Amino acid sequence: MLVAAAVCPCPPLLVPEVAAGAAPELATARAACTDALGVLAAARPDRLVVVGPAEESEQGAYAEGARGSFRGFGVDIDVRLGRAADEATAPESSRRPLPSSLAVAAWLLQRTGWADAPIEALAVGEPVTPERCTDIGRDVAARAERVALLVMGDASACRTLKAPGYLDERAEPFDASVARALGKADVAALKALDVELAHELMASGRAPWQVLAGAAEQTDLSGTLLYDAAPYGVGYLVATWS
Repeated sequence: MLVAAAVCPCPPLLVPEVAAGAAPELATARAACTDALGVLAAARPDRLVVVGPAEESEQGAYAEGARGSFRGFGVDIDVRLGRAADEATAPESSRRPLPSSLAVAAWLLQRTGWADAPIEALAVGEPVTPERCTDIGRDVAARAERVALLVMGDASACRTLKAPGYLDERAEPFDASVARALGKADVAALKALDVELAHELMASGRAPWQVLAGAAEQTDLSGTLLYDAAPYGVGYLVATWS
């Protein structure tokens, strides 16, 4: 059963070494992510499941011990998802390199010294339908008596002229609707997100948020919005459900 969730953005720029001189611009977002992970730890889960967006070739499960890297972003930083795996008995899913969103999650967890519960991760891609996302969420919630979710994903990438997707007047209202849903733990609103609009606005969090919606169906969790900004024209949201 889902007992707590944290929603965080997943830009590699959250890692100060990747952001370099721009690192101070996301200091408040990093602090909010740290606070959100504190809510997960306080829930004393039996298992933590990390869900994040990925390319179709990267979709699927990642076991504890899986490694990721930010070398592709020009910095010599490697991360690991939770505890190191025993090479002799480790499942194949711990040997696959983490996609970017899950590498950011692993960095956040390492940064806060997560040691509260075993970890596993799941990468979901844009083609995954809302119905499939909610099914995945239900399955995740049933994996232990007390499950916590760390949900990675960005809102629209079209908030300003310099944004990756340029300026789209639909972006701000879309992000506001997501922020409301996350802040109120509104499962129905997350399920109802417009898939095509999310695609057009380059909102990578759509599928992970709908996994969260499926996991939270049989719960009575309350939401809190901790951060809502678009410093690079991309919507970054941090929220907790507990």
